Amino acid sequence: MPSKSSIEELFLPSTPGKFKDKSHHRQPHRSTSTLFLWALFLVALTAAYLSFQSFVDSGSKYFRIHWDNHVRSSAQIRRSNGFSVLVTGAAGFVGSHVSLALKKRGDGVVGLDNFNNYYDPALKKSRRDLLTAHGVFIVEGDVNDAKLLAKLFDLVQFSHVMHLAAQAGVRYAMENPHSYIHSNIAGLVTLLEASKSANPQPSVVWASSSSVYGLNEKSPFSESDRTDKPASLYAATKKAGEEITHTYNHIYGLSITGLRFFTVYGPWGRPDMAYFSFTRNILQGKPITVYRGKNHADLARDFTYIDDIVKGCIGSLDTAKKSTGSGGKKRGPAQFRIFNLGNTSPVTVPMMVGILEKQLKVKAKKNLVDMPGNGDVPFTHANISYARSEFGYNPTTDLQTGLKKFVKWYLSYYGYNHAKSV
Repeated sequence: MPSKSSIEELFLPSTPGKFKDKSHHRQPHRSTSTLFLWALFLVALTAAYLSFQSFVDSGSKYFRIHWDNHVRSSAQIRRSNGFSVLVTGAAGFVGSHVSLALKKRGDGVVGLDNFNNYYDPALKKSRRDLLTAHGVFIVEGDVNDAKLLAKLFDLVQFSHVMHLAAQAGVRYAMENPHSYIHSNIAGLVTLLEASKSANPQPSVVWASSSSVYGLNEKSPFSESDRTDKPASLYAATKKAGEEITHTYNHIYGLSITGLRFFTVYGPWGRPDMAYFSFTRNILQGKPITVYRGKNHADLARDFTYIDDIVKGCIGSLDTAKKSTGSGGKKRGPAQFRIFNLGNTSPVTVPMMVGILEKQLKVKAKKNLVDMPGNGDVPFTHANISYARSEFGYNPTTDLQTGLKKFVKWYLSYYGYNHAKSV
């Protein structure tokens, strides 16, 4: 065993600045080699990253160009004196039908939809596929996205905006009230901001609702009736929308037309609507809940077939005058209108159920329940004389004919034994 003095000698220099451990003389050489290898590795890694980033940037640029071309192509007008229309909510019930009708007559159409899950997004995607097959490109995005709207208005000089995006449903507002503020108020303002700043400004047609009549007991409902007693948050947001659009019309010269829809139904409809859910439950042998009003009175609705609503939407577009502003500055008074779009023939809910039973050849299991205080109203009835005088609006489809067409579509889309959730 080495002595203590011999061990200490290993760590003491024999001459100043030198050590006896010869292995220590090779350490700086190994350190330099390691640093050199690390440097080479970092250079290679940096080169690889820059190469990958260049690839990603090139790919992103390609997809941006591809996306831009899709938008421009979809917006291309193919008829004399045609329109270029931005349709929000284009994958929705009314939006998909309006988009298809405009495209078929030669107008340019660009859709915008966020494909939310308020009801089965698969149905919305099926509508999108139908529109894609007819040359309508739908941008997936939210109407609250100001940058996206600015990009779309930069790519296309839209002559018109058909604003149909909204959070629908009266009862759902009790579960998720903030979604109504987000879509129906904030979304509307974001769209109006983009429209008033565009040059040229588009004419705006948008979906209000018959629900704004709220607790009004006068029948039929006319556009001049008071609408200051909404029965639901949904109705309140639509009423707010009418006031907001009037403000933008007054300050910025936007030409604006509001449409109060009355219980729209038909093929490709909304699964949350009574006629749709009744059809599903009747086929599945499940009971349906039929609400009654005061003193057990039957509820009644002015059911309006989708094709008649589309006629009203297009009539409103065709008669909309140009906005009078430019780049957010008003040059003169602009057109401001509100129309009822209904069928003028209210039908009770039990009668509607009877028609479905006849078309489906299945008897419904009915639970009759007094109407809860959830925002529903006992009846709706549209006075359409204003729309008739302005652009010849004339609904032609009665409920029996319309439901027959709906059932035919439903069975072809879902099948007779529709068991999946919608």
